[in-house]
Amino acid sequence: MREIETRLATTDDAKEILGIYGHYVLNTAISFEYSVPSIEEFSRRMERTLEKYPYFVALIDNRIVGYAYAGPFVGREAYRFSTELSIYIDKNHHKQGIGRLLYKKLEDTLKEMGIKNLYACIGVPDLKEDEYLNYNSVQFHEHLGFKKVGEFHRCGYKFDRWYNMAWMEKILD
Repeated sequence: MREIETRLATTDDAKEILGIYGHYVLNTAISFEYSVPSIEEFSRRMERTLEKYPYFVALIDNRIVGYAYAGPFVGREAYRFSTELSIYIDKNHHKQGIGRLLYKKLEDTLKEMGIKNLYACIGVPDLKEDEYLNYNSVQFHEHLGFKKVGEFHRCGYKFDRWYNMAWMEKILD
């Protein structure tokens, strides 16, 4: 198996990262965006994140195959010890340990920053799995020690159907 490397992302990575994200926007209900953001918008998002939070990429043979980042949870000062995580893996590189490696790097960095709580907001099917969304992300987070703490029902509408949002939490301290 080829070695997986990780490093901090830069906005120079935006085009390659957007290539991964675009698949999820156009073909899945994992992202609730309807259209792929422009490279300029995506770069701005990355810049805002990198001002305060870590943003990592995973590489195989110098090619980005996944990325994960942290961001503010809710955005009020009282929540400054909590953060929301996001992760996307190239559609051709699932089940290779990339997600686990990225989340470990994020978790270690966030602990050093004094973050106490990690949250993940995950789209889940309303009634049953379909061609756009399954429970893999929930299972991935459970495997890494996250616990489901709530679910909003029928709050996302994409591909002419309703989806729920599960909130998962991991307490670091």
